[in-house]
Amino acid sequence: MKMMTDTSQRTKGKSRLARFGPLAVIAVVAGVGAFALRDYLSFDALRDNREALIAFRDSNFGLTVLGFMLAYVLIVTFSLPGALIATLTGGFLFGTGLGAALNVTSATLGATAIFLAARLGLGDRLKTRMDASEGMVARIKKGLDENQWSMLFFIRLVPAVPFFMANLIPAFLSVPLRRFVISTFIGIIPGSLVYTSVGAGLGEVFARGETPDLGIIFEPHILLPILGLCALSLLPVIIKALTGKKELLK
Repeated sequence: MKMMTDTSQRTKGKSRLARFGPLAVIAVVAGVGAFALRDYLSFDALRDNREALIAFRDSNFGLTVLGFMLAYVLIVTFSLPGALIATLTGGFLFGTGLGAALNVTSATLGATAIFLAARLGLGDRLKTRMDASEGMVARIKKGLDENQWSMLFFIRLVPAVPFFMANLIPAFLSVPLRRFVISTFIGIIPGSLVYTSVGAGLGEVFARGETPDLGIIFEPHILLPILGLCALSLLPVIIKALTGKKELLK
């Protein structure tokens, strides 16, 4: 009997480790990286090493692409400081077009890693609790389930939603992996294009001894179209809500 109990406890311990291990690793690496890498993943570091980066890119283009993508994926996966600098670097090294493609692809891969880690650790348990809940929580869960595409695009497009939280929320709501990947890839394109284009112009900024305007995304000519996309993403939700009200009034 005691052996069975010990075996059961070991099994439960391994199960918990499998569930929470990935999230714990991400949390630890994120905490260490926030202090250890903040001076290396910075605008000053990019400016001071720009000539070496360009020389290495010109001599080893394929290796530079792979190394850049790997670094970007790790930054996003472990929520390390420097995601914005990485996006600027993509534009600086590869131009707006290729740089944006590499940035979006790398960010999506990193976001997917966080999504899977969160789902493995807490997603199924939280979903079970929400499915069994009543009242306001149940209504919120139902609304999100019925409008997942719209809500996923919305949280990606709104600049105020932290990228890390936009990865966790869908995992806790058991959003299908395919839906998460597609909405992430498409939803981050507008913001990535803006900052990649800023990075593509860093050569001139460095030559003038200036710093880039990282608040450019909040300029009206850029922010308004993004907000327009946000409104467009919520259009199905609005239409469904209005249709539901009309049905109730009949």
